[in-house]
Amino acid sequence: MPRTVAITGATDGLGRALALDLAAEDDVRLVLHGRSAERLEDLSAEVAQRAAHPPLTVQADLADLAQVARAADEIAERAGELHVLVNNAGIGSGEPDGRVRRTSVDGYELRFAVNYLATFLLTEKLLPLLRASGDERAARVVHVASGAQHPLDFDDLMLERSYDGGRAYAQSKLAQILHAVDLAERLPTDEVTANALHPGTYMPTKIVLSEIGRSVDSLESGVAATRRLAVGDDVEGVTGRFFDRQREAGLHAQAGDPEARATLRARSLELVGGLLS
Repeated sequence: MPRTVAITGATDGLGRALALDLAAEDDVRLVLHGRSAERLEDLSAEVAQRAAHPPLTVQADLADLAQVARAADEIAERAGELHVLVNNAGIGSGEPDGRVRRTSVDGYELRFAVNYLATFLLTEKLLPLLRASGDERAARVVHVASGAQHPLDFDDLMLERSYDGGRAYAQSKLAQILHAVDLAERLPTDEVTANALHPGTYMPTKIVLSEIGRSVDSLESGVAATRRLAVGDDVEGVTGRFFDRQREAGLHAQAGDPEARATLRARSLELVGGLLS
């Protein structure tokens, strides 16, 4: 039986490259998420040409938490099982999503909403499926975070008092890492593992090229680092860690703080409201 791997943000950049890479594996069935129906259709057709198992597609705008919740329900209903969830979708610190403070459909600061809250809600809703799908290998959650990390101010999570796109991006990525560590603390390692990574510095993605205009690391190296955490045998049983590309790196002090993790979880549950039920 194939292992079902879901990838968010699969129509561009790292997500697309990872999907095409994994499509060549005979024992992988892909669930592809994207915001654009047209791009999803194009990617699905390309994946189908090289894949042993037809991919499933799920369309949702992660800036709308109701759509995120529906996407989780759709994955659970249509896929039936889920062995790996790669939370890759996100927006950067500036262009093409703008440098000024913007809000999501739900009224939350946009980068925190898309990069973190959508990841939190999708993952938490899919946990029962992930836990039930583990066989001789634990299911896996992989958060594509960043080396850019800024401490969360729990008195101003939405950055209403002082906004900076770089800070907004960096706090949303640190929030993802806190969530990965929190999952690792809560879940039996033989059922689900959870890790986060910085896949590469300034890879040639739309986000990077629009804002920075140049690249440093290759997309291929980012795919290799993310693929390893998703399906690599050498990280079986590894959980609650942060990786800088393929090297384990130390946790930010806030990610290692149980009180901070508990506070973020409590606030996150409040923010997603009844959508988690």
